[in-house]
Amino acid sequence: MYGLILAGGSGSRLWPLSRELYPKQLINLQDKESLLQATFERIANCMPEENIISMTGVKHFSNVKYQLSSICNNALVLSEPISKNTAPAIALAAKYIKDKFKTDPVILVVPSDHLITDTGVFAATVKEGEKIAQMGYIVTFGIKPTYPETGYGYINVTNTEILSGVKVNKFVEKPDEKLAEEYIADGHYYWNSGIFMFKASTLLDEVKKHSPEIANVLEEFDFSESNEIPFTIYDKMPSISIDYAVMEKSNKIALLKLESGWNDLGSWKSIYDVSEKDRDGNVKIGHVLDEGSKNSLIYSSSKLVATIGLENMVVVETEDAILACRADKTQDVKKIFETLKKQNDNTHLVHKTVYRPWGFYTVLAEGNGFLTKMIQVNPGQKLSVQSHNFRSEHWVVLEGTAKVILEGKELILSPGHSIDIPLKAIHSLQNPYKENVKVIEVQKGDPLIEEDIIRYEDMYGRV
Repeated sequence: MYGLILAGGSGSRLWPLSRELYPKQLINLQDKESLLQATFERIANCMPEENIISMTGVKHFSNVKYQLSSICNNALVLSEPISKNTAPAIALAAKYIKDKFKTDPVILVVPSDHLITDTGVFAATVKEGEKIAQMGYIVTFGIKPTYPETGYGYINVTNTEILSGVKVNKFVEKPDEKLAEEYIADGHYYWNSGIFMFKASTLLDEVKKHSPEIANVLEEFDFSESNEIPFTIYDKMPSISIDYAVMEKSNKIALLKLESGWNDLGSWKSIYDVSEKDRDGNVKIGHVLDEGSKNSLIYSSSKLVATIGLENMVVVETEDAILACRADKTQDVKKIFETLKKQNDNTHLVHKTVYRPWGFYTVLAEGNGFLTKMIQVNPGQKLSVQSHNFRSEHWVVLEGTAKVILEGKELILSPGHSIDIPLKAIHSLQNPYKENVKVIEVQKGDPLIEEDIIRYEDMYGRV
């Protein structure tokens, strides 16, 4: 068996905690590890680690690679040069596995941002699904609805049994509340978990049959010498989900009931549902002081959040944004995210604190032609050897001992020392020592954008 982790997406309904450049799958929401890391470990119970492939976008590649490297030294990550939704990603991964490894295995496809509480039941259900997939079916894993959720797609099943599963009749869109109640009363509807299984050849045959525009582009890819996905080819793909492209059209779909404690953590309501509550039904995370609130979620990431007499509310604070809404309106958070995106407001894109494989930086101040950051480089880590076309930099060491490479020369700076990095100079900030290094960086130039980085060497594979 092979596994495919879909590790793209923006997690827009969990704004302001989830941002486009640091979405929910990279965040530690429930435990000491991120949802992505938990997903990798969960499916590693079903197959060898080396058979697991993660597919992500170019903007998340370094973070995905870094997080998985703490679990598996040689974790295989493929990078989409442009987002084209799930159908092209899944079809390309199936072709990659089939061609690269000269095999036609069953492939398990899982999102990277779901919570599964019973990993033993999950693994056992996957083994059952493998048997059905070997028969030539595409297996989807359905969740029996427990309430009329309007944020999920639903799957209608027949009474035709296929081993321990049933044949699927149709996929249906996210319903309104009245229709969702009818689906639950009917008894033949399941939530669509977005988890699938199939033989590589089965999926590729169904893509060829129902989405020839994807199949035709697939023929242009050749992974014999490289894992790179060329932009010029991938850009020809239509942007379409696997549901629209294949699942809603194929007559080879079977459903297997998943009873492993599933939640897609797709909204603040779902975070509330799976979190431990106090005697008044409140979920309080971070520095929170409350008087008399009930059945509310209050989240603080940096500041004291004080609340009084709230009921059925969600309040989320981050360094640069605050969300407050009724608990039954959390699906609408995506509308705020999309509005910010249209307005080119960076609050949808990135936090003031941005995590990198080497540590993190926090934006302290910015204005016309300048940007000030606090940079922390963790022990044993280093920034890439790089240069900038549009900005110069000035570094002041606050804590630790910094190793600086500037135009081929090596300098060691202790707290209080500073250095200028001229425009277009090749440089690197490094920390080969056992203590954290903290540096104030002042950038001057125009434009001051993260894309103004030309990398020459990088220990995280970003060159």
